[in-house]
Amino acid sequence: METSSFTIRPAGAGDASTIFNLIKELADYERLSHEVVATEEDIHNSLFGRHPYAEALIGEHRGKPISFALFFYNFSTFLGKPGIYLEDLYVKPEYRSKGFGRRMLAHIARLAIDRNCGRFEWSVLDWNLPAIRTYEKLKAKPMNDWILYRLTGEALWQLASEG
Repeated sequence: METSSFTIRPAGAGDASTIFNLIKELADYERLSHEVVATEEDIHNSLFGRHPYAEALIGEHRGKPISFALFFYNFSTFLGKPGIYLEDLYVKPEYRSKGFGRRMLAHIARLAIDRNCGRFEWSVLDWNLPAIRTYEKLKAKPMNDWILYRLTGEALWQLASEG
């Protein structure tokens, strides 16, 4: 399967359904379908509403959506520059290991350079060895000395309710 028939474009409001369906496929692949509470409307509002919180790219092979990437800005106080954080990158199973994911990553890396970002970061599940091998080939470095913490649900509400 040749990658020359692969194009990457910014997602538009009409892509909310496609993105939402690809998110559900990604959640299934990651064994996290039970955590998807977002709706197509949530995706539309968060990406294309009055205050967009993230950006998305659609990867198409011969005009058919086969992948997406969703990312947003973070900021490094040490660098004094923004960075791009890749929340999700998904390639449909039948198109994996053919270079499409790498092309998506390269596209985002170019965006980071063009937008004067100091870094490009993402997380990967520890069992996703095909992705880890790809990232290692790119010379991406795992941040083993950093531990990701997260507040959600009741714990988030509880902290927010303090003084």
